Amino acid sequence: MAHFSDTYILRQSTTSFIHIPQDTPSSYSCPSHLNSIMRAVRFHGRRDIRIDQIDEPVCGEGQVKIRPAFVGICGSDLHEYLSGPIVIPTTPHALTGAQLPVTLGHEFSGTIEEVGQGVTGLKVGDRVAVRPNLSDGTCNSGGLSDHVSVPAKHAIVLPESVPLDLGALIEPLTVAWHAVARSPHGTAQTALVVGGGPIGLAVVQVLKARGLQTVIVAEVSSHRREYALTLGATHVFNPLTDDVVKEVRALTNDAGADISFECSGVQAGFDTAMNGIRVRGTTTIVSLWEKKPVIDAFDVVSYEKHVIGAAICEDGDFEAVIAAIAEGKLNPRPMITSMIAMEEVEEKGFKALVDEKDKHVKILIDIAA
Repeated sequence: MAHFSDTYILRQSTTSFIHIPQDTPSSYSCPSHLNSIMRAVRFHGRRDIRIDQIDEPVCGEGQVKIRPAFVGICGSDLHEYLSGPIVIPTTPHALTGAQLPVTLGHEFSGTIEEVGQGVTGLKVGDRVAVRPNLSDGTCNSGGLSDHVSVPAKHAIVLPESVPLDLGALIEPLTVAWHAVARSPHGTAQTALVVGGGPIGLAVVQVLKARGLQTVIVAEVSSHRREYALTLGATHVFNPLTDDVVKEVRALTNDAGADISFECSGVQAGFDTAMNGIRVRGTTTIVSLWEKKPVIDAFDVVSYEKHVIGAAICEDGDFEAVIAAIAEGKLNPRPMITSMIAMEEVEEKGFKALVDEKDKHVKILIDIAA
């Protein structure tokens, strides 16, 4: 990953984090465009998503042009849809110039259709997943479109054993991979995962892949509790009817879990994650928050608990997740609960995740449908 002395700008687009080194000139522009027109799903404002006809991007130097195959709807996309703009710029960004409307889609896979000047190691026809978290600031569009150009170094080739639909799940899986890596999982025997949404369920899979014997999930949705068991959880509880902390202590000789992961983004979930760990246990926060959580500092100090954050992923995580899928250590297919066409993105995508969220985990848009 880039050095922490560099500047990071959080925004919604092809990249979750746009990385701009401090010594980079402050004037940026996207590559020029061809006259060809394409479809793109763009965010115009709160609950305002449109399928626009826009110019098709060219493939610039050091870039590859990709025809997206499958695009996932991320929880951050949903936050923007319901409450945004949150991190999407409403005025021209000081460095990139990006502003509303922006093309959504940072969880996607596709096929390379053009290779830019100076690119080596990639060719037309390669099936790739796109690593969206480190960018040079020269592209401002997401993958929820017919075509997208990205820096070549962010196109990771998929082996033949990894299909393109699973390729669209690699980005959220790397978030989980990084979160588990940030935690002291190597010495842990018991983990508590609070929140069984896409990231929470991805954390469950990664924990099992990395050898955790006992993985406990707290989730209100019965459907998602079933998914959690399918994906490797050993115990599931409903926080609305079960005393999760009491149940965790019963499973750990009253000690508490060694590590926990807060994946719900709500105060009650955070409290459960913190109260469910042992003395000197660690809670890793992976969720996005619309409100500031309250933390019991006395509890943290008295029991010497650790609280850490995990954001996106690091270099090497994409390759590690792809290898784990290829080797059968990760099987994320049960996470795909619906496949829709681009024209259905709002009604059967965003609105379904709001109105029927207990039935869905990951909805993928099939661009060719």
